[in-house]
Amino acid sequence: MAAALPLLLGALAACGYGSDKKSDDSDTSAPAAAAGGSATASKLSTDEVKIGYFPNLTHATALVGLKEGFFQQELGSTKIKEATFNAGPAEIEALNAGSIDIGWIGPSPAINGYTKSGGSNLKIIAGSASGGVKLVVNPAKIKTLADVKGKKIATPQLGNTQDVALLNWIKSQGWKVDAQSGKGDVSVVRTDNKITPDAYKNGSIDGAWVPEPTASKLVKEGAKVLLDESTLWPNKQFVITNVIVSQKFLSAHPDVVEAVLRGSVKTNAWIKANSDKAKADANAQLERLTQKALPADVLDPAWQSIQVLDDPLAATAKSEADHAVSAGLLKSPKLDGIYDLTLLNKVLKAQGQPAVDAAGLGAQ
Repeated sequence: MAAALPLLLGALAACGYGSDKKSDDSDTSAPAAAAGGSATASKLSTDEVKIGYFPNLTHATALVGLKEGFFQQELGSTKIKEATFNAGPAEIEALNAGSIDIGWIGPSPAINGYTKSGGSNLKIIAGSASGGVKLVVNPAKIKTLADVKGKKIATPQLGNTQDVALLNWIKSQGWKVDAQSGKGDVSVVRTDNKITPDAYKNGSIDGAWVPEPTASKLVKEGAKVLLDESTLWPNKQFVITNVIVSQKFLSAHPDVVEAVLRGSVKTNAWIKANSDKAKADANAQLERLTQKALPADVLDPAWQSIQVLDDPLAATAKSEADHAVSAGLLKSPKLDGIYDLTLLNKVLKAQGQPAVDAAGLGAQ
């Protein structure tokens, strides 16, 4: 792969608030009573499953499903061991090392990890979230989309999902930017999400193309939403979080993977039916994991812009990879076989729901 590849599609750094990795060894084997229903009757093929995710709202399925006990219900006596991350590469490294078996992660690090391993380390097995990414700007300096030219716009990291999206949008406007340096008709300033609000306040940037809750944090500081990225996609949907699994674990323990997917599908349905309670659950989990809950004026708009779903929206992930190639950050990746939606479609069929599609990139 090109030398730029390790930089490309790096963290989904946008999705992290907390340490690179935080393990929770507590026993979560007892299903939460609030979730209702009963645990899986038959014993599964392993006593433990290691699950990774980010302490971020775009990982709401993991946050809420763990708190309400939906995953544990399906896993029965199989213990869940949690680990949290704030960068995609760290989670991929953990998956490769066997420190986690299943993880919630953005499309870019999943694609990067799969490509770097020659297609041998992971499979995308489900979707989790769409949306939640916005271009927010200083209204005193930028009033229209045309005003973005000549301004300083932050993204979370060189080559991450939002960085690629901004570079692609800039190109669609007929403007030019050197992808590596960020210099050109728009100055693309790679800035960690944790410091982006301060960079906005001190005038170092004029705006940012960022995910929630960073976008709403900027709005709280006086920024305005100029563009919601969802409006650029068919049906206003694009993947922001997927579920991945170690190929080794999938081969050895398909029953456990299926149980986790049942928990994921049930969690997403419950979130849609109980939005306010789910939002409170997610925020309580963020406070547990990061020692800081989101204030209502950040939490509410951020939550509203994120859609949980089971479909991995494979066609949009393929488009995101194509955009990275177009930006010059990536040579055309070989993504054949990156998806294995067999177990998800089995779960969906049992729920009376239609199958989802791998956009021609299904298991080989």
